[in-house]
Amino acid sequence: MPDSSRKPLTIRLCGPRGFCAGVDRAIQIVVLALKKHGAPVYVRHEIVHNRYVVEGLQAKGAVFIEELDEIPPEHRERPVVFSAHGVPKSVPADAEARNLFYLDATCPLVSKVHKQAMRHHRLGRHVLLVGHAGHPEVIGTMGQLPEGAVTLVETEEDARALQPASDAPLGFVTQTTLSVEDTAGILRALAERFPDIQAPAAESICYATTNRQEAVKAAAAGADLFLVVGAPNSSNSRRLVEVADRAGARRSLLVQRADEIPWDDLGDIRVLGLSAGASAPEIIVDEIIAAFGERFDVTVELAETVIETEDFPVMRVLRDVELTTADMAFVNGGA
Repeated sequence: MPDSSRKPLTIRLCGPRGFCAGVDRAIQIVVLALKKHGAPVYVRHEIVHNRYVVEGLQAKGAVFIEELDEIPPEHRERPVVFSAHGVPKSVPADAEARNLFYLDATCPLVSKVHKQAMRHHRLGRHVLLVGHAGHPEVIGTMGQLPEGAVTLVETEEDARALQPASDAPLGFVTQTTLSVEDTAGILRALAERFPDIQAPAAESICYATTNRQEAVKAAAAGADLFLVVGAPNSSNSRRLVEVADRAGARRSLLVQRADEIPWDDLGDIRVLGLSAGASAPEIIVDEIIAAFGERFDVTVELAETVIETEDFPVMRVLRDVELTTADMAFVNGGA
């Protein structure tokens, strides 16, 4: 029965949300490496942009580093995992020079963008990369080609002002986690300036980014508050907040845990939209629903636009390792 002492709140829970196949694979690689080789396993950069996941892996024996020279000489035989965002070619080359055993957890869809950029370059095109400066994925993609072979385009203004350094034909690729609408505007501006610009052989923005943005669009209209679970340095999570704003939510916020929700400043909310970036685990979504349940009389409505079935297998050297039920729960976003 409804609790008359608490105000009613409808939570529109987006689906799909949370872990995508690339994130699931990357986390699984670290867990499998720990099971097979024991601790420590080194991980270059955050395996995915989520504090809960990183801390959970640290508790299991993962050691996060930013550069390979941080690995102590006595641990050179320990595995090192490259993050899901991808790395420049110089990183595996450095690992090989140091005789390190490395496992590349780059998302296959990011690797596809690398191959698309290399194809443009091989065909004599200067590569335009639509993305955000400083993001690990952008650094990794630019690092697939010689210096000067790629120009970063961040905004429509960049596209309109672009002055290519040579007369070489142009080809473009995009970061996988961008706003679909923003990227479309940038690509229109590039096409207007450079009608002969060549697109990649396949869409660069990944399925998970597109699916999560479409679900947020479906749930945001009329929402008094829209929460996206994700880290501040997660590109796909930040884009979901922007999409919710554009799609009609009165207010949109990015939070990492329930304790970041401004409980004293929520105002009179009756409809809450809730989604999670592709690197945010389901357990935090459950935590937030439970926190609202303590304060409101909650009804949950699923705003599902598509069911994802993608699965990216890990590399062969780890396929002989069996995970426990607890391991699988963690990999899948649980406790």
